[in-house]
Amino acid sequence: MRLNKQKRLSGQKGLIGAFVRSAGYERRFLAKNPWDLSMVLWIPLATVLLIWWIFSQIQITDLPIGVMDKDRGPIANTAVRYLEANPNLTVRQLYHSPAAVEAALLQRDIYAVVIIPEDFSRNISSSKPAPIVLQVNAQYGTHSGIIQTSVQSVIGTLSAGVEIQRLVKQGMAPSQAAIAYSPIGIQRISLFNAATDYQQFLASTVIPALLHILAMVIGATTIGRELRDKQIGRWYDFIESGHPDLTNIEANTKNDIENDKTIAASTSAADNKTFITDNKPRKASISVLLFGLLGKYFWPTLAYSLWSILALWLATPQQAVAISSLMATYVGLVLLMMLSFWLGAIFTLTSFSLRMGLSSTGFISAPSYAFAGVTFPYIAISDSAKHWSDALPLTHYLKLHIAQLQMQAPVAISLPIVYGLTLATVIAMFLAALLSKRALAHPERWGAR
Repeated sequence: MRLNKQKRLSGQKGLIGAFVRSAGYERRFLAKNPWDLSMVLWIPLATVLLIWWIFSQIQITDLPIGVMDKDRGPIANTAVRYLEANPNLTVRQLYHSPAAVEAALLQRDIYAVVIIPEDFSRNISSSKPAPIVLQVNAQYGTHSGIIQTSVQSVIGTLSAGVEIQRLVKQGMAPSQAAIAYSPIGIQRISLFNAATDYQQFLASTVIPALLHILAMVIGATTIGRELRDKQIGRWYDFIESGHPDLTNIEANTKNDIENDKTIAASTSAADNKTFITDNKPRKASISVLLFGLLGKYFWPTLAYSLWSILALWLATPQQAVAISSLMATYVGLVLLMMLSFWLGAIFTLTSFSLRMGLSSTGFISAPSYAFAGVTFPYIAISDSAKHWSDALPLTHYLKLHIAQLQMQAPVAISLPIVYGLTLATVIAMFLAALLSKRALAHPERWGAR
């Protein structure tokens, strides 16, 4: 019994040692390669801060429009003043020819033009239809929607004022005239994001999407460079025993590898200026590989956990969010980052090619935000697009994010998403370890670009 206990302790110590050695191996590599280090530290930090700065103006205001006033009557002048007074619009210029309007639209000096036709005031005085024409550049969906809503509001207010004045002149009381003009009203109540805060609506969801892309790239390159440089065998030898197995390895260096220089000899050929041919297959242990991969991705996981804290801290400054909701969102975001690392590793290990791994991560992660149902309604997309959206981890995280931070839903609603991300991360970890075992058994496929 004592012998079995000692074996168990020895095995645990060996797995922990594999984790520590792999983390040390990766730390030295990052210290000697500033571009890889920047993917872990500076690029995600700059991404989070830049996106938040871009959306620092939380509302879209003063969208430039033009006005072509062919009537120049008092009611037309009132319409122009109302348009200028709307906080979402600014009348950039009064135009007098269609050619000038077209040039301004093409140069994006304005996004729309309001055309007040001739005899506009006369038609109103004669109780005849007096339409106002709005020509809007619908290429910009957000701008177009805001301009159309704002112009419709202004013209509706102007139309109501004109009609109420007409009814008052006929002898009707102002209160009765208002009811007669619009007997049915609508009371608008915004349940979520009542201030139309674009930092809350877009920035807080764009940041996790970009971190997801960067994390998948790191996942692909961290293990992919070992395959590309034919160093995956030496990496495994080192994490398993602490000493790389140099049998059948030809190198152009005659320096002895001492114990205190083992990590340096195991980081990469580029670090030591050596050119090594390693064609020896390895029979790897799944448990050692699993702990070795955990150590290899320890520093990116630690860094992206910090960036997740920063992202959530920026996303919740002006609203009271329950601690349980914040914790559930943070755990979900960290799980998304970890799952992204493992998915990137899986794509690279499956193809034995860093180039193919990066291409796959780009194909999966780059357009994932478009399918997440944030900017385009999920219920409005096609069935095939829904299947694709449901397969993407970002979709499920953003559902959790929006429910907890923006809708302040009960935590119990989002717990299945946390459990699902946890299960997906664990499965991806074991799958990456199995694929690493397969890669170690096929040295003839190492070195693919």
